[in-house]
Amino acid sequence: MQDGEKTKEQLINELEQMRKQFAALKTSYRDLENQLEGQTEELANVNEARAIELVKSKKIQQEFKNGCGKLQQVLTETICALSFAIEKPYTEGHQSRVAKLACAIAAKINLSEDVMLGVKTAAIIHDIGKINIPAEILSKPSKLTKIEYSMITLHPQAGYEIIKNIKFPWPVSKAILQHHEKTDGTGYPQGLTGDEIIVEARILGVADVVEAMTAPRPHRPALGIEKALEEILEKKGICYDACIVDACVCLFKEEGFKLN
Repeated sequence: MQDGEKTKEQLINELEQMRKQFAALKTSYRDLENQLEGQTEELANVNEARAIELVKSKKIQQEFKNGCGKLQQVLTETICALSFAIEKPYTEGHQSRVAKLACAIAAKINLSEDVMLGVKTAAIIHDIGKINIPAEILSKPSKLTKIEYSMITLHPQAGYEIIKNIKFPWPVSKAILQHHEKTDGTGYPQGLTGDEIIVEARILGVADVVEAMTAPRPHRPALGIEKALEEILEKKGICYDACIVDACVCLFKEEGFKLN
């Protein structure tokens, strides 16, 4: 036998070794298959459980959303009832019209829907403190005396005291307290200036003035929208927030906004 040639016995041994290696690989492959099958089944179970939890979560979220909607409806109806009780028969519709304009201004300056809802809520009851003012002053057909006017100026503070303990998700009581403040510090009751006045109150301040001037009052006829816009433009950046004034004027002049 020449060097380098393998004997039959050697070849058989090598073939046997290869057979054993193949058998071992086959066993390993089967083990891997079994492991993958188990993991796949486990993963499927996990995915199914997650899907069930997701469905439950979505259902809970929807139920919560529906509940919040019902609570909001009840809250709105209660607030509107309060508003009606305050206004009738002196300035009926004033607060709802202020709310309409205030919400339009809030949307115009790109405030969030949540902030807009807070603005609306505050606007609908911003004059709630007038419930403490004698009816003869509210309905007086002539100009108020200094003493009578000083009593009128107490209504933001009175409204704040009435509302402050109600846990609104917005700064409603603060907006009510500040809605007669002016950016130059000439407003009441605290004489706040600039950014000391929250944006909700700054919006209410402009909307309140515009609506009040366009509607009749016991002591005077309606002055009209042109006069109201002249007033806020004349005092833009002085008494009233410039951005809010611009938004308000744009609503009426360019977009055809109507209060009634």
